[in-house]
Amino acid sequence: MKNLFLLCLFTFSIGSFFAQDEAAALKLIDEGIQLHDKGNYEAAVKKYDAALSLDKDNFYALAEKANSLNSQAKFEEAIVVSRKCIEIHPDEKELNLVYVAYGNALDGLHKSEESVELYEEGISKFPEFYLLHFNKGITLISLKEYDQALLCFEQAAKYNPSHAGSQNAIGRFQEMNKKNIPAIMAYCRFFVIEPTGTRAIENLASLESLLIGNATKTGKNSYSINFDITDIPDTTADGKPGPNTFTTTDLIVSLGSALGLEKKDKKKNKAQILQTKMELMISSLEEESAKGNSGFYWEFYVPYFIAMKNEAQLETFTYIAYASSGDKKVIE
Repeated sequence: MKNLFLLCLFTFSIGSFFAQDEAAALKLIDEGIQLHDKGNYEAAVKKYDAALSLDKDNFYALAEKANSLNSQAKFEEAIVVSRKCIEIHPDEKELNLVYVAYGNALDGLHKSEESVELYEEGISKFPEFYLLHFNKGITLISLKEYDQALLCFEQAAKYNPSHAGSQNAIGRFQEMNKKNIPAIMAYCRFFVIEPTGTRAIENLASLESLLIGNATKTGKNSYSINFDITDIPDTTADGKPGPNTFTTTDLIVSLGSALGLEKKDKKKNKAQILQTKMELMISSLEEESAKGNSGFYWEFYVPYFIAMKNEAQLETFTYIAYASSGDKKVIE
């Protein structure tokens, strides 16, 4: 009986030590995260190593260490730590972030093709984790796989509509592709998430340019509107518009731009002018959406803007969009 009591006491003591070590490790990890957030990555890594000396396979210590090593451009070391973390913790629900760190490290070593494969492996395990899609898209740009990169950004936006980076990337890609309406919608969604800052200033200039559409002033009271008919997608077999076709709305935005240059609109501030143009665009989208239009932009963006208009949030939105303009009337 005495031996059994001693055995139980010894077992309890070991369990207590393990619990204490784990608690101490978690405290060190938290301290490391705080140091990382302050930009002191080297000190953060030391905290994670101290945590691992107490709890050698601690998932969070390994994951955070890989992240801090990446921030120091120690990509080879980050790869070793990431690989170890994946091998030891294959079923960890937060392993998605380790795949991101691993892919970023490969990217840092200019191993873009390996990086894409790694992201795809991560996506196979975590298909709805937006950062894997987004980072894969960034890597595909370096491989000049632009169409595939855009698809990745669309997936990232689908799984996290509030990720500003995805909206920014979609807007810039579609502006480059001369897809005015998709670009406008992506930029507008971006402003709701990130209304100020360098990117907001750049994107606002792009939005103003896109809202001019294909209208060009040719005289005092005359304008020309040009469309390249080769850019208009074929209809589907049942006679409906092809996916992501916005030809009618694009034309209406261009016409509205020409009308918006009249003297009566010069009394309005920039946000008010944007509201007028957005109301025109969204009314067209609402009408066209009933005609069987399809594709990512019709399904993901259009209902959002129709709801914005119908719920009387459009005025609020247009002032948010111009938050980075420096216009005193808008700021007020």
